[in-house]
Amino acid sequence: MENIINNIPSENNDKKDINGNNTENIENKIENNSSESGEEIPHKLSFKEFFKELWKRIKELVNIAEDTDIAATINNISKGVEFKGDNVWVLFFAIIIASVGLNVNSTAVIIGAMLVSPLMGPIMGIGLSVGIYDLVLLRKSLKNLLLMVVISLLASSLYFLVTPLSEAQSELLARTNPTIFDVFIALFGGLAGILAQSRKQEKITIVSGVAIATALMPPLCTAGYGIGTGQLRYFFGAFYLFFINSFFIALATFLMVRYLKFPKKTFINPVKERKVKRYIFVFSIIVLVPSIYLAINVIKQASFNSSAIQYVNDISKSVVMDGVHIVNTNKVYNKKGSEIQLSLVGKSLTNEQVAVLQQRLVDFGLKDTKLVIKQAFGGELDVKTQAAMLQDFIETKERQIQERDSIIMVLENKLAKGNNNIPVKQIVSEAKTIYPDISELMFATAVKYNSQTNKVDTLPIVNVSWKTEYNDSLSQSVTKWLSIRLEQPKLKLIKVE
Repeated sequence: MENIINNIPSENNDKKDINGNNTENIENKIENNSSESGEEIPHKLSFKEFFKELWKRIKELVNIAEDTDIAATINNISKGVEFKGDNVWVLFFAIIIASVGLNVNSTAVIIGAMLVSPLMGPIMGIGLSVGIYDLVLLRKSLKNLLLMVVISLLASSLYFLVTPLSEAQSELLARTNPTIFDVFIALFGGLAGILAQSRKQEKITIVSGVAIATALMPPLCTAGYGIGTGQLRYFFGAFYLFFINSFFIALATFLMVRYLKFPKKTFINPVKERKVKRYIFVFSIIVLVPSIYLAINVIKQASFNSSAIQYVNDISKSVVMDGVHIVNTNKVYNKKGSEIQLSLVGKSLTNEQVAVLQQRLVDFGLKDTKLVIKQAFGGELDVKTQAAMLQDFIETKERQIQERDSIIMVLENKLAKGNNNIPVKQIVSEAKTIYPDISELMFATAVKYNSQTNKVDTLPIVNVSWKTEYNDSLSQSVTKWLSIRLEQPKLKLIKVE
């Protein structure tokens, strides 16, 4: 009995597998090997830890503080504020170049003038000086910017006084009515400009691109056109655009300067420090309040134009407009009450139908907008309507001509390619041997055009003259042989008498 009990394994005995190996020792060896190799068991990140790590990586990716050269940036912008000597002449020449570009409607010339313009310097100087509390730099920047504006207006006004081309071109007209896009371009262009200025690496390419994008020169030249031709509406519209561009470039500079933590100017005298800060604060409020008001006005105008376009597109497809065609649309924005003017041709709209169209304005957020309809049905059209109809007709015809020219070019290329790829002499020689009844072969490539699908395709054609009487089976045999020989499954065989 005792022997039986002694043979029963106790709980303290080592664990063994089916082969009699000690499993506990094996587990200990595995643990020792893992610790000796230094490998860490992968740790599964929690949801919070994952986003914390992701945010860390994003901050590393967009970090711009490491490559910032604060001292060099302040020095470069301060130098750019300077306006004397060669800078005066460069500005004068640039203004004349830009005025010529606007006058002859040349975009390339205008871009060239923007590249050499020194106008950006004082504007960025204003943003920098407000950001670092430098009253001396602020005064200098404002004085030089004012001087630049005066010289620019004088130069452009003199040019437009003497030029024989007095008609306002499209490039010039585009600078008389600011939009929300001009605000975006100035703001983000200014951010790109100050970011480029603050880098230790090469920055010329970026600064040049910013000078083109923000377009400070053309509005000043357009304002000069308004003075030179006595059309003050051009002056006020263009100068309004220049002011908005300048403000948002300066604002972008200020924001980037504060984000990069440029050191503020220190003062030994605390009284003077408070005085400087007070002056800069008052200046900021004086500039900021009207700028915000003007920016809101630009946003409202952009919103009105967008809603008006949607409204016109919607009513043009409505049942009310059956038999009526809109030939001209004029959108007039006004804070007191805007207008949408429609010039129509076709059947006459009744008062009830006009009332329905007026009520539809509410659905597009145009409650206080007046709908003005000019109808022409059998009578004479006004000059603007006639011009719009003629312009629409010309554009339609030009588009049709371009489509036909492209189709003709495709056809010519396919014809030339098809005819050049056929080994005529070899095919004729083989045909005489295989089909001695063939008298003559003529190869051509026809072009198939489907007007409904607007698709063009080529069709190889072989004209055959026979020595003997025409035979359908023989014709089918020749067609099959030529289709395989020329690798043209669509080949068509035509009998020639």
